[in-house]
Amino acid sequence: MRDADLRPELPPRGLYAITPDVELGVEAMTAQVAAAIRGGAVIVQYRRKSVDRRSALAELSALKRLCTTTGTHLIVNDDPDLALEAGADGVHLGRDDGNWEALAADSGRRLLLGLSCYADVPRALRAAALGVDYVAFGSFFPSETKPGASACPVQVLRDARRGLRIPVVAIGGITPENGLSLVRAGADFLAVISGIFAQPSIESAAASYASLFGEQHV
Repeated sequence: MRDADLRPELPPRGLYAITPDVELGVEAMTAQVAAAIRGGAVIVQYRRKSVDRRSALAELSALKRLCTTTGTHLIVNDDPDLALEAGADGVHLGRDDGNWEALAADSGRRLLLGLSCYADVPRALRAAALGVDYVAFGSFFPSETKPGASACPVQVLRDARRGLRIPVVAIGGITPENGLSLVRAGADFLAVISGIFAQPSIESAAASYASLFGEQHV
């Protein structure tokens, strides 16, 4: 059995919705994520920095049921143990989130592993060689979520695409207006928080992003 056979298979491309780090309650959070999925989100990342573990598990339990029902991938930010306990499909790690090399090399790993690579193509190439399932680059545009994030040129996507055979996620200040340029440059997924969840209609906002993947060759 190949290592990858232990893990879910990522969709080929699409909208990667990231939950806002706000206290909504389980029911409201689930309703918002459900709207994003109806709009076309194919991956949901649970990103809650300021919540206790008990609350996180309650929220994740509801999201897991929703994502299982809709066939949507559920990723947990930062915490592999929490992802496993919640039965999530994967975990996403950043620069300071533990020993990703060891996790990538684990022959029994069942979690999908995503890694933030910022604007560092060599880091992404090394991660792919070690077994990471996808990499993320950004911030491509100014972001309200991470206003101090370093800028990442669009050329990074083109450079990475030439050497990578794993999916590439673009993140950072992405709107329906600027997102198409990232898809055309090689992004398989667009990761979005406020562009979806801070909008009057979450479903319509998500649909605006999802539609970009049908327009990449226009």
